[in-house]
Order: sequence, then structure tokens, then C-alpha cells
Amino acid sequence: MSRYALLLAPSANRVYADQAGRLSRAELAAFRKVLSSEVADVDATRIGGVEYLTFTADLQPRDVAYLSNMSAAYALFEREGEELLRPLELTPLARYDSDLITIPKYAGKTNEQFTKLLLNLTLLASGSARRMLDGPVIVGDFLAGRGTTLNQALMYGYDAVGVELDGKDVEAYKLFLQTWLKRKRLKHTAELNPVRRQGRKAARRLEITLAASKEDHKAGAVQKVTMLNADTTQLDGLLRANCVDVLVVDLPYGVAHASYEDEGGMSRRPLDLLERAVPQWVHLLRPGGAIGLSWNTKVARRELAEDILVANGLALVPYEDLSHRVDQGIERDVVVARKSS
Repeated sequence: MSRYALLLAPSANRVYADQAGRLSRAELAAFRKVLSSEVADVDATRIGGVEYLTFTADLQPRDVAYLSNMSAAYALFEREGEELLRPLELTPLARYDSDLITIPKYAGKTNEQFTKLLLNLTLLASGSARRMLDGPVIVGDFLAGRGTTLNQALMYGYDAVGVELDGKDVEAYKLFLQTWLKRKRLKHTAELNPVRRQGRKAARRLEITLAASKEDHKAGAVQKVTMLNADTTQLDGLLRANCVDVLVVDLPYGVAHASYEDEGGMSRRPLDLLERAVPQWVHLLRPGGAIGLSWNTKVARRELAEDILVANGLALVPYEDLSHRVDQGIERDVVVARKSS
């Protein structure tokens, strides 16, 4: 067994950065499912005055390729003795330039590192875990906002399906992605059209196809993003069953953002949303697929969220403690559940 030291990337969010080490330990434990080697002796160790996540393992090249995608991975070293670090080349999935993720700035945007963490944890819990490096995988986010999760899926080389109630967010996502693709001179198409259900307009559908290079486009190696401008609790007939491999959802924190309409107008209650939406989400999730949720525990207790998932036939996936502070009013937690194969 060799000893390794993982240097964690700095985060633009200082509060999140202070907790990144603990979250990375939980994430590393999740990666054990796809690694060929046992991972042991995981700890936070200061080397040269800098904190690293250290562990012992017998990593093969494909193992390093998997770990290259850890949400906070910045550099990986094999330790030689007590003083020397031998760098290992990281090869993260990065189909496009990183500014696809980092450029969008808007109120309520989820931290990019956390978005990647939640996607990784959900994917690793699903039946698609071993397709992480090679695909194909279809990622869903049925509270998509302005598409941070969808863009992370594109970075990984996956297709993506989103649902967002706010039409302005859908239009903003279309404008950003089209502008970005034009600036990068990448082949693409984009259409935003009405969708009818029982003869009435029920939603709008944004469909974007893109390719990472001219060669990919000529070969037909394109990716597809679909975003519905619709209520996530009323998706019947708008998406086909079993259309996503994993579903990643950052629930409204009960502070600013609403997610669906009820009789009193727009609702910000995450548990009410879950009760109404999860039966439909499960229908859209492929067998063996997984749902990963994050939410504010100050407005919704964890056990109540878990009860809703279990009541809809999902099996909870045990992970190490992932709760962490976001700001004074938000204490965020994560739960992942899997649909039977």
C-alpha cells in the first residue's frame, strides 16, 4: 500500500472552504465503490504548513482518473518517506473550458464545488457509477435554476434534462449558453418552443445540441440539453418515463426562492414540494438510478425528508455526515436514495 496526499482546491466561498476537508473525506469514501483498491487511514494532515487529505491505497491509473473528479481535488501526490511528495497527473473529466461553470454569477447560485460534490455522490450511488469516466449518463435537475448542474453534466460529457418554473431563468440559461458557445466557436443548435398537453400549452421546451469540437460534430458525437419551463410537480406527459440516470436537486432553502405553485401562489416549503414531486421524479428515474437532494435543515428536518423518499420506494444510501453551514440562516445537508434495479 502506498501513501497519498490530496491537496484541496481553494473555494471562492470561505465558509464552504472551511468545511471542505470533512466533506472531501465523505466524498472519498463514496469513490471507494469504483476504485480497484481499498482506501484506508484517511485523515487530514498538515505537510509543510498546508493541510492535505491523506490516505493509503494501491491506486492504478484508472483509480487516479476517478479521483481526479473529486469536487475539491487540486493536486494529488504519492508520499515518499516523510518529506517528499511525488505529483501524480490528474485527468478530470473536462469536455469544455471551466468558464462554462464559473462565468454565470447570480443571486442564489449554488457553490460550484458543492454542485459537483452532490452530482458525484448521487452518481456514485447509482447503477451508472462505473460509467462515470466513459458514459453515457443522463443527468436530471428538476429545480434547475439557471443551469449550474446542467453545465456540470456537460463538462463531464453527459446529456442533461432540466425543469425550471421561472421562465426568466430558462431564457437567461438559453442566452448564456448560446453566447458562450458562439464565443467558443462551437457547433450548436438551440430552440425554445411551446409544448402542448391535451391541446393546451403546458410548458416550453428548450433544446440545445452541442459538440466539443468540429470533429465531434461531424462524427455525430453531440451532447443534448433539454430544459422544460414547467412546474416540477406537474410533469405528467411532459417527459418520458425512465429518462434520467441520476437526479440532482438543490431544494429551495425557504429563504428567497420558490419552486412550485399552490393555491396561495408560489411556495417555498421544501417538504411540501417533496411530497408532491417525488412520485413523479421516481417515475422519470431509470431503474438503479439515484436521487441526490440538498436542503436547509433549519426549515426541514432530515428525517422527514428521508421518510418521503422511503415512502416512494427508494432506498437510502448511507454516507458520512455531509451537513455544513452555508450562512447564518442556512444549514445545508445531503441525502441520497436509490431506485431498485
